Amino acid sequence: MGNNLTTPQNPQLTQDPNNHDEPPPRPTPTPTPTPQQEQQRQQNQTVITCEICIEPMISPRQIFKSPNNKCGPHPFCKDCMIKYIQSKLDDNVSRIPCPALNCSQFLDPRSCRSLVGPQLFVKWCDSLCESAVMGYPRCYCPNRNCSAMILNECGGIVKKATCPNCKRPFCFQCKLPWHAGFRCEESGELRDRNDRAFGVLVEQKNWRRCPRCQHFVELIEDAMPLFATSVEDRSISIGVLATVLLCAAYGSFDF
Repeated sequence: MGNNLTTPQNPQLTQDPNNHDEPPPRPTPTPTPTPQQEQQRQQNQTVITCEICIEPMISPRQIFKSPNNKCGPHPFCKDCMIKYIQSKLDDNVSRIPCPALNCSQFLDPRSCRSLVGPQLFVKWCDSLCESAVMGYPRCYCPNRNCSAMILNECGGIVKKATCPNCKRPFCFQCKLPWHAGFRCEESGELRDRNDRAFGVLVEQKNWRRCPRCQHFVELIEDAMPLFATSVEDRSISIGVLATVLLCAAYGSFDF
């Protein structure tokens, strides 16, 4: 009656230190980080600073990457690169150098196309094309609605030219609309459509200027040494004749 009841021990919870056959308990496995967690960990360890604005770039979307450039990636943020390219183009610099220190390479427009956007990319390409033809004589179409660039790739002195864009004739020398029958120094004095129409008629009739008085006269049968002996006296008659021919060719004129 005086015996004490003992609770049986769980054999699985009891470990004999002298028994070397039982394996030790396994450690708790560490969870494998996801790619996003690993990327975040690397960003926390390394802070990239833009070499232009000297500000840290936290998000990888802010980092400028140009894999086609020979100089390799540089720590620049995208906003700074866009402003840098814009400022160079505003200064008429077509070949834009890399802004990295001690880097002699130039930026590739094709690699930066998605960065700068379509409008700035077209401006960049136009600037490159214009710099490539700097050795040719050039001018711009005087038509205010066109203003296309025209090159003289044939060489020599070119006077009358036709814009390949708007198809309007102009003078390549004075860069003004074509002044038929008039010299470049006289083209700025054309006041109305009658003057322009008279110039067209002079060009069509192949009239020549008198070497003495510079009035327009008609050359008949190659009589160059004989004409214009008294052009000053006949200038009024020539003017009346020109007016009659103009009215016959183009209708009435306003005087």
